[in-house]
Amino acid sequence: MTLALSGCRERIPPITENDFYSETFNPFVEPGFPFLSTYLDARQAGKDLPDDNVVSRGLIINLDDSAFMCFDRDLLRWSVAWTGGRLTESMLPDVSYHDFFNKLSHVPEIAGDPIFGTGMYPGWSLSQPLHQEIRPATQEKEGAHWGPLPTEFGRWEGVYVHGERAILTYRIAGTSIAELPGIVRQGPHTLFTRALEVDGSSDTLFMNTAEVRGGAASGSAGGIGYIHVGDGSDSVIAVGIRDFGKSGATVRVLDDRYLTVALPPSADLRKIQVAVWRGPLGRLDEFRSIMRSADEEVPACKTCGEGHWPEEVYTRGAIAPDTAAFVADVLTLPVPNPWKRNVRVVDMAFLDKETIVVSTFEGDIWLASGITGDLRNMTWKRFAAGLYEPMSVEVHDGQIYIFGKEGIIRLHDLNGDGEADYYENFCDLMQVPPESYAWAADMVFDERNDSFIIALGGAVNARPGITRPVTEGFRAGSNHSGTLMRIAADGKRVEVIATGFRMPFLGLNPRTGAITATDQQGNFVSSTPIYAIENGRFYGVPATSQRNDDPAAERPLTWIPHRVDRSAGGQVWMTGGKMGPLDDALVHFSFGKPGLFRVLIDSTATGVQGGVTPIPTTFFTPILKGVIGPIDGQLYMSGFNLLGSSAAGVSAIQRLRYTGKPSYLPNGLKIGEEGIIVSFDHALDPVEAADPENYRIKRWNYQQTGKYGSGHYKLDGTPGEEILPVLAAYPSADSKQVLLLVPDMKVTDQMEIVYSLKATDGQSLDNGIWFSVNYVPNLSSQLGRFGPVDLGKLDIDMAELASIVTSEAPITRERGNQLFHTVGCVGCHSPGTETAGKYGPPFKGMYGTLREMNDGKRILADDVYLQESILNPGKHVVKGYEAEMPTYEGVLSDADIEAILLYILYLKY
Repeated sequence: MTLALSGCRERIPPITENDFYSETFNPFVEPGFPFLSTYLDARQAGKDLPDDNVVSRGLIINLDDSAFMCFDRDLLRWSVAWTGGRLTESMLPDVSYHDFFNKLSHVPEIAGDPIFGTGMYPGWSLSQPLHQEIRPATQEKEGAHWGPLPTEFGRWEGVYVHGERAILTYRIAGTSIAELPGIVRQGPHTLFTRALEVDGSSDTLFMNTAEVRGGAASGSAGGIGYIHVGDGSDSVIAVGIRDFGKSGATVRVLDDRYLTVALPPSADLRKIQVAVWRGPLGRLDEFRSIMRSADEEVPACKTCGEGHWPEEVYTRGAIAPDTAAFVADVLTLPVPNPWKRNVRVVDMAFLDKETIVVSTFEGDIWLASGITGDLRNMTWKRFAAGLYEPMSVEVHDGQIYIFGKEGIIRLHDLNGDGEADYYENFCDLMQVPPESYAWAADMVFDERNDSFIIALGGAVNARPGITRPVTEGFRAGSNHSGTLMRIAADGKRVEVIATGFRMPFLGLNPRTGAITATDQQGNFVSSTPIYAIENGRFYGVPATSQRNDDPAAERPLTWIPHRVDRSAGGQVWMTGGKMGPLDDALVHFSFGKPGLFRVLIDSTATGVQGGVTPIPTTFFTPILKGVIGPIDGQLYMSGFNLLGSSAAGVSAIQRLRYTGKPSYLPNGLKIGEEGIIVSFDHALDPVEAADPENYRIKRWNYQQTGKYGSGHYKLDGTPGEEILPVLAAYPSADSKQVLLLVPDMKVTDQMEIVYSLKATDGQSLDNGIWFSVNYVPNLSSQLGRFGPVDLGKLDIDMAELASIVTSEAPITRERGNQLFHTVGCVGCHSPGTETAGKYGPPFKGMYGTLREMNDGKRILADDVYLQESILNPGKHVVKGYEAEMPTYEGVLSDADIEAILLYILYLKY
């Protein structure tokens, strides 16, 4: 696929900066575009309509300004049709569209007046009518089935955009069907119509058109079937057929409950129009007359409608000054734009050498050219819309693939107008439950294995949902919740490759095919992990193990402490060959910090372990995903703000650019019995490197429980962190490595090295490394490069080691302020009154007030309550908030807590 973007660049001044807070955006749902993808809870649609009506992959079709229908892409049925308002504003992209940090989402419901619907069974069947669940037991979870019909029974093919109309395409038992939903209004009457083209079939096809619960009676006359509804049975839901040939289609009424259209077998294409109406029994003849005058067929050319977004938007980026080895340039987004559309970027992929495909949380896809080089002339074109949280985009063989809650969609511009007009279902075999936080989180393409790899989030129990709660922090979800899956290149085969995740994001080494993944700290996820993925393994969350054998959880490559990165993004291997010291490195993205970390991998004879070190660059929005530029080899990064990042910005695309200046980062880590070897990009001052006082080392374990996150615990299980002395430091001959002689090295969840050094050019080096110890091999074969090493220093008395203490700083308001910022409190709580983007309540004026809890209790915010909230935050949760704070047991000393309480006390004034 190629893209030619043109326009009068000189007539339209480019946008040079984005200010989301000053913009006025139009509504989330755009008029004129024919559909919106979402989930839907229609169980309360009305006493006459089915009460088992939940849609996980719904396509809301805009029939006109106040008439809508929902097509269930899993069951190939009209789930429900209604008039009036569209949906409750409750989808996460919707509630946060104008209120950027609002995450109080829940499953959308109908905002208007339901007219008719069907239950949770196939919309079509062959040979006989079906009104029961037929999806296999492998798709059942806690009493509900999720995912598509068996492929041999039926399959959703995709939707065409035809101007302001949508054309639905699907197959039933090999028979292709195209459908144009419509509306006819005449006087007081509203008819919902379905223009259908049905290929030949060897047996009778049955279309379940409407179900009436509690229907008192039924009848048929003149080609119309109807069922009485209402307390007085004076109204009906009726179905009629307009036959444009000799199909022999009829309406059947079954059990005074189901209205079904029967289409006899034929070798020829059949064209019919089905109309559904609700109204008084006495006006049934008027319905028949209007239906017979309606004359609409599926358009012969499905892609001849006019485009929706002919305008292009021009922007100019900002190049950062070359002040360090790595700097962050900004690619200005198309805000504002002619449609007053919000643009919160989730993911990107290069379509060609100069053009990127950009997916947004709004459900839009943009194409942007001119995004390399000096960023002076960027051109943006809207390409697609109406998607369902499209969290990932990939380009393979010139085609665009989008992964959201619909599954994987392949986009096609069939008429060459620069907009997608066919949204093809490439793969929907993954089961996605209708839950707000069950993210379709990530997708990468594995060239070596010719397949896609996807990451599905668990059904996090943070908002109202459909499936029932099953354990702390989680709902039942589906059989694929919290898994990594491999999708074949043809989209027809799926394989679960790993389970046990909360909200994972991916990394893939394109040269080796090695898969890495992060997860989000929360229930059963002690802190932020980075995993080296192996097929068939379990990664820690019982609610998403999808197994019956109670497996042991895999240890991560490394944990990252909450205060360092409390919310992870994805990872990228730097394989572009133009990033200097970072070439071939694995880079981890932090949504919460926000920022980047270099991942240091220690491969031992028995397995891998490693750590992270921050790349010192400033980012003003969260970093979620990234991609390497095919020409410049630089790292392009995307992200948007919503869920608790320290960033103030709403969204951006930023480019990490290598300037050629010296890098002072650690680039290697070896862990063993004798201590730790750290390698650096730049030579260290040998005197500074040899001084043990320039290093501080701690270690602690986590507890993996149903509580949100974990405190810090010594190796004996008591709360706290252990301080380990550096007995000696030995720089290598080239001063680019240093051996730290550390006693009592043991398998440990988390270790920390904080150092203050100088490089040989005088540059100060103040940074840290956070790592996990999974193995403790002998390092004797590597000690020769450090000159004479006195291993006798390791023979120290362990009791003496245990008695090492550090003096406490005085308990002051200033110390409390410092801790409030360094341990991560400020990421979730404002010291003022701000609530936007914060997980927890603000602190200003809080001390000494009565606080209402989610359980209805009112508690005085005094020292006792605040200390309990720090050590056991899930016990009492303030009304309107979730239990999303980890305990600080073992993280903060008693004196630390007293200093923070003193700081909060003075925020009262």
